[in-house]
Amino acid sequence: MEIEIETHPLEPFLPSNAKLLMLGSFPPQKKRWSMDFYYPNLNNDMWRIVGFLFFNDKDYFLNETRKAFCRDRIIDFLNEKGIALFDTASSIRRLQDNASDKFLEVVQPTDIATLIRQIPLCKAIVTTGQKATDTLRQQLEVEEPKVGDFSEFIFEGRAMRLYRMPSSSRAYPLALDKKASAYRVMYQDLGMLM
Repeated sequence: MEIEIETHPLEPFLPSNAKLLMLGSFPPQKKRWSMDFYYPNLNNDMWRIVGFLFFNDKDYFLNETRKAFCRDRIIDFLNEKGIALFDTASSIRRLQDNASDKFLEVVQPTDIATLIRQIPLCKAIVTTGQKATDTLRQQLEVEEPKVGDFSEFIFEGRAMRLYRMPSSSRAYPLALDKKASAYRVMYQDLGMLM
């Protein structure tokens, strides 16, 4: 049986003031979504990490029911801070019925250079998993940073950094506060968090 090819269900989120481009691998299946936006799965800690760091409240981005993330609150925050979002794969095959990166086959990688050109103020990219890092490095000449660190590179005359952060997936065996510590350093480096 032929495995279905899935095309990315979301448009790139590219605020004109974006200083940071966050790249995951690919969204989970729709049945796991709590909202129609990036990192929609309640079992993914990305919005808890951001809430914890910027608002001292890991539940800041949950809606009133606490069963979904609040898309509007997230978008307002991203626009204010200048954070762009997309994924390194534009189409994939799921080799198993889950969102695990190790069972994603990238059919069509995202054209990362085209994304970067649309956000001229961007000075850093962060990948939030090994699959995203590997897929990006097939396109850009950049050394792979250790988890929690960065590598510097030049993109069309623009000095940039690639940060490699721990995966926000609960499958990644690291406590929320430890993940947040790694992200804190990046946000402080970029002047987004005091």
